[in-house]
Amino acid sequence: MDRRYPIGQFSVEGDISALQTKQWIEEIEQLPKQVSELVNKLSDLELQRTYRERGWNIRQLVHHLADSHLNSFVRFKLALTEETPVIKPYDEASWAQLPDYEMPVQSALDLLASIHRKWVVLLHTLTPAQLQRTFIHPETREEVSLKENIGIYAWHGQHHLAHIHLALKD
Repeated sequence: MDRRYPIGQFSVEGDISALQTKQWIEEIEQLPKQVSELVNKLSDLELQRTYRERGWNIRQLVHHLADSHLNSFVRFKLALTEETPVIKPYDEASWAQLPDYEMPVQSALDLLASIHRKWVVLLHTLTPAQLQRTFIHPETREEVSLKENIGIYAWHGQHHLAHIHLALKD
């Protein structure tokens, strides 16, 4: 198993069904609770555990999930209110070195839960036409539909949840 991608990399083939989209939204909805149940009783020492050499520790993973999903939520709103916007990327590795990533994980858990409550309400209301709306990622210059991005972020949450499980097993 590649510890960088314990659940594999995200991929989608063909059309994305309404059922698949619904399942992904349910995964996004459940993520804050899953992460919280895994980490909220961990000691500071346990939060320093990593899933691989030179990988992020559990505390950084939780803060990253909150920041990444906040960025995704904003990207959804941009795509819903602008015509094919070019989104702003950010340097995730540099963000993980900032002082707020040393804060107690509860601050990130609270942010993640709050963002997901708003995001899931928004996701449940999207029409088929809105799901087809797109944004452009400037690094790849590819258009990404909101429907596909739902899958990407359902995967993203499970991807880092698997990293936390790995760190706790080692």
